[in-house]
Amino acid sequence: MTTERPRPLPDPQSRPEPLPEQAGAPAPVREPAPETAARPIPEAAPDTTPETAPAPKERRVLRAVLRWTSVVTVFAALGAGAAYGITRMERTDLPGLATEPDGRWAYPDITMPPLPAGSRHPFDTRNWAAAHYADLRLLRLPAPGESTEDKALRGADGWLATKDFLAVFEAKEDRGDVGQLLTDNGLRHITARGWTTADGTHTGVYLLHFDTGAVAERVYDELTSFASPAHAARGAAETEFDEGYPTVADLPNVKRQAYDEVKPYGAEQLRQAYLQAGDVVALVLQSRKGGAAAVPFQQTVALQSQLLS
Repeated sequence: MTTERPRPLPDPQSRPEPLPEQAGAPAPVREPAPETAARPIPEAAPDTTPETAPAPKERRVLRAVLRWTSVVTVFAALGAGAAYGITRMERTDLPGLATEPDGRWAYPDITMPPLPAGSRHPFDTRNWAAAHYADLRLLRLPAPGESTEDKALRGADGWLATKDFLAVFEAKEDRGDVGQLLTDNGLRHITARGWTTADGTHTGVYLLHFDTGAVAERVYDELTSFASPAHAARGAAETEFDEGYPTVADLPNVKRQAYDEVKPYGAEQLRQAYLQAGDVVALVLQSRKGGAAAVPFQQTVALQSQLLS
């Protein structure tokens, strides 16, 4: 007697295999599988494949860029060096930029003298007298280069006698009037400097010192007028206001009247200017046979004004 082995029970989760398709019957439609949890998509691994060499055309462009970059770098370095060199050169050393001579004189470097300890600048608002406390002899304009000093204006220890100053006026009456004016207003002292340049131009600079700016202004007003100076200087009997003097050269704290000799000139043409700055009145005289140039005269007046301002 044989015993049949029991057949395994069908898995309830399994589905029966479909029957073979019958002729003319449509194919069975399978139901979609139940949805499962979405699986994360793994990140792509970094590309470790070596870069491919640029194409021949790209290599040519790259070489051109590097070549022009080198050229620009070299020229930039050369340009910086040239710019530095130009800043270290004088204007007259640069081709095409040299300053044409305009008649100015070569004055030495001009520096303001030191003030005594505790004293104030003449135009300090707390200096009510507008007084120059620096040594007046140090406020004289120095002579330009290649000039000869006029020793007659040295005076004794740098101070000029009043009578030597009065000699600049032509008429005896004028010398008497100016002398009395200076005495009445308490003139303290006079210092002067003179020189002659190579072209024969004679210059005299005179500084007259008073007690206060108000006194000096009164004397200045007595010596000047708009049309001409009140007292004729030696060598120029007739003068007129110098309209060619540039007003842009005037300084705020310095009063100025400039005059020129009227043609026809005598032996020499004489230019003159009166200045008043604080407690000082200055007179600048400049003459030359055949004609005194305007530029050095204006330069001299402007520089003396700076020393007094």
